[in-house]
Amino acid sequence: MRIEKSFRQFVEEHPNLKYTFFGGKGGVGKTVLAGAAAVGFARLGKRTLLASTNPVHSLSSLLDQDVFGKPTPVEGIPNLWAYEIDTRDTIERSKREIKEKIEWFLRFAEIRTKADEFVESATMNPAFEESAMFENMIDIMFKDEYEVYVFDTAPTANARRLLGMSSVYSLWVDKMIKSRQEAQSLRKLLSYSKDKEEKDPLMEYLVNFRDRMMRAKALLTDDEKTAFFFVTLPEALPIAVIRRFINWFTDFGIPIGGVVVNMLIREEEVGEGAAEFIRNRLTMQQRYMQEIEELFDGLVRALIPLYETEVRGVNMLSRAAEDLFASP
Repeated sequence: MRIEKSFRQFVEEHPNLKYTFFGGKGGVGKTVLAGAAAVGFARLGKRTLLASTNPVHSLSSLLDQDVFGKPTPVEGIPNLWAYEIDTRDTIERSKREIKEKIEWFLRFAEIRTKADEFVESATMNPAFEESAMFENMIDIMFKDEYEVYVFDTAPTANARRLLGMSSVYSLWVDKMIKSRQEAQSLRKLLSYSKDKEEKDPLMEYLVNFRDRMMRAKALLTDDEKTAFFFVTLPEALPIAVIRRFINWFTDFGIPIGGVVVNMLIREEEVGEGAAEFIRNRLTMQQRYMQEIEELFDGLVRALIPLYETEVRGVNMLSRAAEDLFASP
């Protein structure tokens, strides 16, 4: 298969690339490819953070060192830090912040009830964990402590919701602000008090939150700074996942960097005496590679081989980085 523009060429054509995301169906090697990209960026001399927004973390296993809970220098790779975000800590912090905001609002509205039941209702939502992870992700981006950020995302459906939250939040906050303004106008009309207008803490929070989401959306949709790469195997289900979601990401304004094909069996390494299972797998992969070429014409950036051993530790990750950044 001929690659029109390699991963290396894409990076060279985007010198300001700062936020790189890797996603795809579960089990296709997103963490490995994110790690390989981060190693490659670090070896280009860029101060790089490899971060996991996947609640089921595997960076520590991949790197053979503990990177949970805080950015940690990766042993053996200068310029590279790795960070498995502590989901539990993020969720508990978000719960505390929500409780403070609700108590604040109840006092302002002179409603005599406890905030606990409101907090429980808000945090029982299945999307709450994703919301907390999104907040943590943009906190990392806003701190701007690194030249390059590489994110190992959750499986694609979750990544879609995660990265789409900036737009969803913006729509929600706009409606909340409009409702709040209407309520304030009505309250002013019905008030008999001539005291000067009180400060509205909820409105301040909503406006600040909207500004934060607008800033996040600006970063996530900047095609000079951001790129989302889909990882697939030469198999039916991973290809179908990408096909379903790639247009959605484009419509949402998240720039698509391309597609990386992982665990490809090299024909030249399959001898005549190879087991029937291997020959059948090779034939199957060749068939799906034709489909990949037709479906993702011009978007395939790299072909990563199936290695003789698992990718774990700095040495194997460096080998994967060389294949990802290989010249066409």
